[in-house]
Amino acid sequence: MGTTPTRRSRRWPPSSRAASVRSTSTAERRPGDALALAVATAGGIGFCRPGPGTWASAATAAVAWGVCHVLPGCSHPLGWSVAALIAIVAGLVACPAACRRLGRGDPSEVVIDEVAGVLAGLAVMPAHLFEHAPASACLLVFLLFRVFDIAKPHPVSSLEALPGAIGIMADDVAAGLLAGFIAAALLH
Repeated sequence: MGTTPTRRSRRWPPSSRAASVRSTSTAERRPGDALALAVATAGGIGFCRPGPGTWASAATAAVAWGVCHVLPGCSHPLGWSVAALIAIVAGLVACPAACRRLGRGDPSEVVIDEVAGVLAGLAVMPAHLFEHAPASACLLVFLLFRVFDIAKPHPVSSLEALPGAIGIMADDVAAGLLAGFIAAALLH
């Protein structure tokens, strides 16, 4: 009299391919990866389609415009500089884990670099522009940043070639600074 196999016995031992996939994916995930992914995707904005970089840049500019209206004293270039620095450091820390989790070197879902770029652009704008024309300042930085981020003029393009998180962040910060300087000149 034979026994009928149970579900467990039919799947055990697992095939070597299934075991290797399972162990690889488990080894790649680390405790802070979920938080790093949330930071790198700007709270999930990086999963918006189409154009996650544009969505993140627009959200950053919109929040900046809101800050200018709600907390006018906080829209000083020093405040934007601190915010940009926080975004840069957060990006440098979060990008490696997020890229590992998403399985690509510079995934489009990683948009903390766009957030940092827009904030860097706002940081170089004169304070009086936020007092008199906050919508114009935020909108122009956003538009110019997207142009420079997509077109990647020199030296922005050369910074993208830097390794790892530095390359992910540096080109967007440079595009943001370029956008901020040009926006300030146009609005001055």
